[in-house]
Parts: sequence; C-alpha cells; structure tokens
Amino acid sequence: MSTPLIKVENLIKNYYNDGLVTKVLHGLSFEINKGEFVAVMGPSGSGKSTLMYILGFLDTPTDGKYYFKGGDVSKLSDDEMAYIRNFEIGFIFQSFNLLPRISILENVKLPLNYSKEDVDADKMARHALEAVGLSHRMDYSPNKLSGGEKQRVAIARALVNEPAVIFADEPTGNLDSKSGEQIMEILEDLNDKGHTIILVTHETYTAEYAERIIKIKDGLIIQDRQVDHRHRVKTEGFVK
Repeated sequence: MSTPLIKVENLIKNYYNDGLVTKVLHGLSFEINKGEFVAVMGPSGSGKSTLMYILGFLDTPTDGKYYFKGGDVSKLSDDEMAYIRNFEIGFIFQSFNLLPRISILENVKLPLNYSKEDVDADKMARHALEAVGLSHRMDYSPNKLSGGEKQRVAIARALVNEPAVIFADEPTGNLDSKSGEQIMEILEDLNDKGHTIILVTHETYTAEYAERIIKIKDGLIIQDRQVDHRHRVKTEGFVK
C-alpha cells in the first residue's frame, strides 16, 4: 500500500491570548492520497482555514502528528519547511494576490525566484499559462484582466513549480457564477491530469466538484464522504 501524501493524527490547534485559550481544532485524523481532489468544507469559524494553514506549512499544530510524504513534519528544520512550502505546495487564494505593476508572465514566474536550480523560468511560466488558457494574455498587467482571468493567473502561479499538492482557499469567492464554474472546471481538469487538489470552501456547490468532501464543524470532522458525480446537475452555472 502506498504512503499517503498527507496524514494527520489527532491534530489539535489552540491559540493563546492574555491567558485565554481558544481551541480551534479538536483532534482531527485523516489521510489524503496523491492524486485526490478533496474539499474541506465548513462554515466560518469551523477551523477549515486553520487546518489549511497547518497542512500548507503556514502554521504548526499545538499537538498531534502531521506526516507529509511519510515524513514527520515536526522533525523538519526551518530550511526544510521553507523548501516544502516553496516547491512542494501551491496556493490559490480568494483575493488572487497578484502584483499589479508587473506582467502576468512575471507574476507567474515569482515562485521560481526562490529556486536554487538553473531553470528556464520563462518556459515554465508560459507552460503554466497555457494550462489555464491564458497564453494570449501573458504580457498584460493584472488590472486589464477580469476576475476570472486573475484567478486563472493565480492557478498558473500555483502550478509553475509543479508542486505535490495545490491548496485552493475559497477560489470562487470573488467571482461571478460563470467565472466560478470555469475556475472549478480548470481545477477538475488539473486533477484529471494527476494533480492533488485540496479545496477549502463553505459552499456546497463548489465542494461537489471534488471527489471527496471532509466536513468540519466546531473543529471536528463531522463527515468524510466520497462524491457521486453521476448525480450532479448544473444550476446557475455551478454544480449542485
């Protein structure tokens, strides 16, 4: 049996402020295998974003175990953590996070600036933009793009390092229905090509694009189920 890409055991996260303890995650345990498309779903305050930050090496758990590619994350050095964050993980955020003063191509190339290897950054960035259907916009600045196009650039930037896993945090939150559908179809296509996708969302119709939904409420997993895509129907541009 292959080693899970991600495995967490009894994951706990607390925040401390002036002697007060805020308990956010209450002992989560699950595995995610390479090539899965998983939606982590829950309302605001459920702990889903905190979980994503931990899985994406942007935060650390208070207790419990996190294994990435079979390795115990708690035993990694700061440099090893930074390497994984820069080269093994791609992030797509709701707010796009594009730099307005540089071209689309230069935005997509940004993660490659951290590479210690001799890479053809232009070629890799162009390939990533082709994957999201924006090769004809590579010389544009972000302010000349629609919201949907900006999010496609953000996806290309997340792809450029060919990471082991892509985290998408509410990727359709700032988009109209049609653009949101296009973004979800791109993520679905990337998963079909072998990319591991972890989607964080509060919307059922967005989560239904995934193959598996992990529902979180009050820091606990209340459901972990496979999605039967045979029964999906499109309503108002999204799958419901």
